[in-house]
Amino acid sequence: MFSTPWAFLLLLPWAVACWRIWRTARTKGVVFASAQRRFAGIKPSFRQRLCRLLPAFFLLGTLFLIVGAAGPRTLLSREVRSADALAVMMAMDISGSMRALDLSEGRNDVTRLDVVKQVFQKFVAARPEDLIGVVTFGGYASVRSPLTADHRALQHLLGGITIPGEKGDVDERGRPISQEELLTAIGDGLAVSLKRVKDAEPKTKIVILLSDGENNTGAVTPLEAAKAAAALGVRVYTIGVGSTGIAKVRATDVFGREVLGDMRTVLDEETLKKIAEISGAEYANVREPEQMEAFLQHIAELETTQVERQIYARYASQARPWLLSGVMCCLVAASLLTAWIRRPI
Repeated sequence: MFSTPWAFLLLLPWAVACWRIWRTARTKGVVFASAQRRFAGIKPSFRQRLCRLLPAFFLLGTLFLIVGAAGPRTLLSREVRSADALAVMMAMDISGSMRALDLSEGRNDVTRLDVVKQVFQKFVAARPEDLIGVVTFGGYASVRSPLTADHRALQHLLGGITIPGEKGDVDERGRPISQEELLTAIGDGLAVSLKRVKDAEPKTKIVILLSDGENNTGAVTPLEAAKAAAALGVRVYTIGVGSTGIAKVRATDVFGREVLGDMRTVLDEETLKKIAEISGAEYANVREPEQMEAFLQHIAELETTQVERQIYARYASQARPWLLSGVMCCLVAASLLTAWIRRPI
């Protein structure tokens, strides 16, 4: 087997070179103006006879180099093992209500979004075989990461997700100024997630949809998106964060000082339940980080697909002998060419 078989495309110009040399030899009788034609009646010397082999050494050397460039190698070990592989798209609400501090166990510096990111990072770390992606939605949906097996990069990305206008854009009552933060496009977030997960390689495809609000904008309604998920065979597990009521939030007063304010949150549990029911999945309301971790673990236990993966771990490269032989033949050809050019007339 070869590591870079595309290198064999170089055989096309190599074959053209062979044909041109053969044609020249056939029409002129000798290649590179042999000594017999230049010195009629004089017996060719040993060096002159060697010069006739110049094309052969050149072609043989380049052939060896092409084979070496293709990377011949020998398989030393092969491992076949079973693994649980899923395609998971995580759809996260990043609207302004995710500033609320009710999941932080009394701390005033940890928002709902902070807790969600930490829990999702743990989930990613526990699923090394899965393809996982991230979609965020507030007033509109955005793909933060397509399905990927590079979980290290995904962890870094999750840590950098923020709420739009999070840097103090709130009024003296602690309410977000940005209208984009006040909107929640649950249907669009789910629709974008389905588009990204529907063609994934693993047979089992799921979406984990997390929201702490109600759908109040977007081109696609949540139930329309749920029906599309059911048609595609994608189960949508929904998570409702917090509850309807008043929650504490960090705010900035008119003097630029950070204070605690009140924010009214509205959680549409009925819609989230219907999304899960239509797609054949489950819904959970979480008000503590531990509840969210337990539900994600429950999802992992329900959604298991055993697949066999072949892992080729060790190879022995066989390229060196080919490359050395090619270099040696080319050096011999170069020496013969030099001898032919410099010989006395």
